[in-house]
Amino acid sequence: MLRALTRALRLPRPWRPLQTRSCASDGAAGDPEIQVRVLAGPDQGITEILMNRPSARNALGNVLVSELLEALARLREDQQVRVLLFRSGVKGVFCAGADLKEREQMSEAEVGIFVQRLRGLMNEIAAFPAPTIAAMDGFALGGGLELALACDLRVAAASSAVMGLIETTRGLLPGAGGTQRLPRCLGVALAKELIFTGRRLSGAQAQALGLVNHTVPQNEEGNAAYHRARALAQEILPQVDIASGMAIEGICYAQNIPTQDRLEGMAAFREKRPPRFVGK
Repeated sequence: MLRALTRALRLPRPWRPLQTRSCASDGAAGDPEIQVRVLAGPDQGITEILMNRPSARNALGNVLVSELLEALARLREDQQVRVLLFRSGVKGVFCAGADLKEREQMSEAEVGIFVQRLRGLMNEIAAFPAPTIAAMDGFALGGGLELALACDLRVAAASSAVMGLIETTRGLLPGAGGTQRLPRCLGVALAKELIFTGRRLSGAQAQALGLVNHTVPQNEEGNAAYHRARALAQEILPQVDIASGMAIEGICYAQNIPTQDRLEGMAAFREKRPPRFVGK
């Protein structure tokens, strides 16, 4: 049900130890900038995408975007992924937005192509067939907030999370879905105010406005939002997938077809009288 329900609102694997898969784009130099983690035990069915680009505060550059797209393409086909959680491996930051230092070196044509890829990434997250959760323990600015907005659910640390579509303060405008998803989340007037001013919100302020689902006090490790997001994912796991639900419905309906009560119900409707059921 989770995949179909996720599409509408927009089977467990054997127990095994935590699996970590690094994902790098073709030709990428250096260490991978994300890790895909398949959780096990009571968390089986939860998969995490860990963004880990500390030198640029998880800024969305060409390599990080490519790795995210590659991971999503693979996970989309994995029926064992029942909840997908986005988190950061860099303390104090979720995602600092687009990599403007990298973009400064691009030609105008290259900028246009990159922004299209960035918009495509957010659309892939929004269309992912299982529920998605963003765990924001730190800064989520510009494209970082757009990534969180593309997720179904958002959890933030009350004090250390800072979020905003700040592009207007850089002479830019939100180009990866922010102008569309923020109004759908908060309403047009409030979204316009936040975009026009480039205002930054704490996690507590964001929850008060309805931008995030849950806030939690930050802990010493700096990952309180992640733990709350993981607990939320655990709540989602027990849901039955729609294929199984439809099969159950079909079995139950087949049992009802030969009953006297079914025939009596139709006869009573036709004759405009109360039905007289006998339990057979």
